[in-house]
This record gives sequence, C-alpha cells and structure tokens, in this order.
Amino acid sequence: MSESYTPSERSRVRRVHQRGHYDRETLHAVLDAGMICHVGYVIDGQPYVTPTIYWRDGDDVYFHGSSASRMLRQVRDGIPVCLTVTHVDALVVARSGFHCSANYRSAMLFGTAVEVTDEAEKDRVLKDFVEGLLPGHWANMRPPTTQEMKGTIVCRMSVEEASAKIRTGPPVDDEEDYALDCWAGELPITTTIGAPVRDPRLPDGITEPDYLASFKLG
Repeated sequence: MSESYTPSERSRVRRVHQRGHYDRETLHAVLDAGMICHVGYVIDGQPYVTPTIYWRDGDDVYFHGSSASRMLRQVRDGIPVCLTVTHVDALVVARSGFHCSANYRSAMLFGTAVEVTDEAEKDRVLKDFVEGLLPGHWANMRPPTTQEMKGTIVCRMSVEEASAKIRTGPPVDDEEDYALDCWAGELPITTTIGAPVRDPRLPDGITEPDYLASFKLG
C-alpha cells in the first residue's frame, strides 16, 4: 500500500496548494482527532450534506444511524459520497482584514459508501465505535438488542482519494504592514472535556467508572 493517496483533479488542493497533504499519516491524524464529519451526497439531483459521528479503521471510514434515515437509505446501496472533517485551532488576527484567517486542519475524502450487512462485522465496528468514543464503556454497558441492531444502519466508505489542508502559524501580512501600530497574532481555540454530570435517574451508589477520568479528545 502506498504511503500517500494519489490526488486527481477532484481531490487536489488548488488554493494555497503548499498547505495540501496527501500522505496517509497526516490524513489519518486529522480523522482520528475528531468525531463529527459531514457527508455530502446527491439524491435525485439535489445535493445534501449531513453531519454525523464517524470512526476510522485503516483506510475505511464508518458512520451509522437509524434505518429510517433518508441519507443512509440512499447511501446503503453504494453511492459516491464526499466526507469532510475540520478542526479550527486558532483565529489568526492580521494587520489587515484581507489577511485575517484561521489555523485549521481539514480532510476531504472521496469514496463509495455501502451498508455493512455482515453481522459479525457490524457487531465489531459498532463496538469499535463505542470504544473509540469511550474506551472501556462497551464492557460496562448493556449489549445492543437484536431489534436495536435491525434499526441501525452502519455504512463503510473505503477511501479512494483524499487530501488534507492545514494552516499553522502567525498571520502573513503585506511586508509594509508589519510597521503598523496594530496588534496581530493568534487566538488559540481548544475543545475540552468537562466534569461528568450524573444522570438524575442514576441510582445512589453508582460511581463514575475509571475510564471517564482518563477520557481525552484526540
């Protein structure tokens, strides 16, 4: 397997092309740091974009939802999709509005999404989904019922093409603007995990599991 995806006209980064990345290591890092993606697809000539939770296994990306979902009913039979993930790391404050920007990590993936119909694979990837969000929780929770499994569609998208685009660092201003009496720099943005909030219907005596204390975002 190649260490990089081969970009085509649809996946090649054109604007500020030096920020583009096609190697698997960079793309997988962007994917693994998040949990929400946006899936773009077309139904009867009408484009739609649906936000959903995702997870990665090798070069495959999975997402799931209700069997009543319009998006999943269409995708399950195998249609082209474009899946995107974005992290905003900072606001970039420049000396001119034109150069104000953001530091970000983004990924755009192209592939065909199909339904996971093999029961053993479906069980495995749903366990991977839960364990990816909360390592240790699968063994602590009630297993899904047969009816719940029937009401859930899991889709697998094998990545055919992909590109990442990343911006880091301070503003890049026009050379003559660096002498201006104007503050410039970066305003970092982070996502943090708060303290657990008990379900009001949780019986007395049930304490927080150890895995919650060590939970961190990627």
